[in-house]
Amino acid sequence: MLIFALIGIAAALVGFKVFDKCTPGDLQKEIIENKNVAAAIVGAAVILGVCIIVAAAMMG
Repeated sequence: MLIFALIGIAAALVGFKVFDKCTPGDLQKEIIENKNVAAAIVGAAVILGVCIIVAAAMMG
């Protein structure tokens, strides 16, 4: 189970980085330095979406 958790966390981080590279601007900078709440919500939605996809892939 620990292996699945580590794979899931790694996939969520990779998914966030890929999304960050595909969008204009720097999402992490917007969230951390500029305190942009809208960017934080988008980032959370991306991570949640990737986690749902990874969980579905692991289950079936």
